[in-house]
Amino acid sequence: MRSSYRLTQYAHGGGCACKIPPGELEKLVTGLMPAVSDDLLVGLDTGDDAAVVKIAADRAVVATTDFFTAVVDDAYDFGRIAAANALSDIYAMGGEPLVGLNLVGWPQDVLPMELLAEVLRGGAQIARQAGMHLAGGQSIDDPEPKYGLAITGLVHPDRLLRNDTARPGLPLTLTKPLGVGVLNNRHKATGEVFTEAIESMATLNADASRAALDAGAVAATDITGFGLLGHGYKLARASGVSLIIDAAAVPYLDGARQALADGFVSGGTRRNLDWVTPQLVSGVGEDELILLADAQTSGGLLVVGEVPGYPVIGEVVAAGDYRLIIR
Repeated sequence: MRSSYRLTQYAHGGGCACKIPPGELEKLVTGLMPAVSDDLLVGLDTGDDAAVVKIAADRAVVATTDFFTAVVDDAYDFGRIAAANALSDIYAMGGEPLVGLNLVGWPQDVLPMELLAEVLRGGAQIARQAGMHLAGGQSIDDPEPKYGLAITGLVHPDRLLRNDTARPGLPLTLTKPLGVGVLNNRHKATGEVFTEAIESMATLNADASRAALDAGAVAATDITGFGLLGHGYKLARASGVSLIIDAAAVPYLDGARQALADGFVSGGTRRNLDWVTPQLVSGVGEDELILLADAQTSGGLLVVGEVPGYPVIGEVVAAGDYRLIIR
């Protein structure tokens, strides 16, 4: 259903760029209840992508939720992207999704309910693609259109991908190109449609996750609202290592550099860069750093280890004075 409504014009920010800044978020959750059971394999401590609870010797539950404001104008594509983004947390832990619940905020007196039906249809399409049950959910009347999923999945406790298990001497692999942040910002401002960016965001990280596990990886995270630098820093800090990123090896979507040159940079991206700057040593210019900090929506996985078919963009080294080294 194509319509004259531009969903991004009803949102103060777009996609994962509307997240609470990482530094502020960490202050908020400091002091919340720590892990109280050995069965909670992954909790709040390291800011990983999902919670993991062991329920048997060979089985653990993975739980996550993710939702955001409209990142594109088309309702069906918005649904696809938001669903793929929520599923990414399950894949970032090495899990397989089992069941999802819709999370909806909708201005019912402002936007047609038929558009919401398109959002839900997009989410359902991605759920089918993932082989996941989609069973109801929750909706509220909201001034801004919002959509996402709460997801429960399964994982073997011995085949987890975590953000605190990176070890020096291993390469870094990135499974999707960067640049959706600046392209989405341009789309919101101008209405230009970037098909490659839409399809990248709607692509599941399922194949990348399975390939990482098959390659023997044990550490990974997904790249979303805090950008490659922000999520890379969280992984490095949790593991007590440093990351070297070869800026020239990082892939970008077509049009990303032009969007940067034309000034389509979100506030979220600039906050990402500000947050990691104290832990950063860089041999590249500010424009390159902005792209590396670009707030992604439904980005790829950053995997510690070489994953066949995906580009190596750096390596893990022993921690020194800095945790992010850009060359």
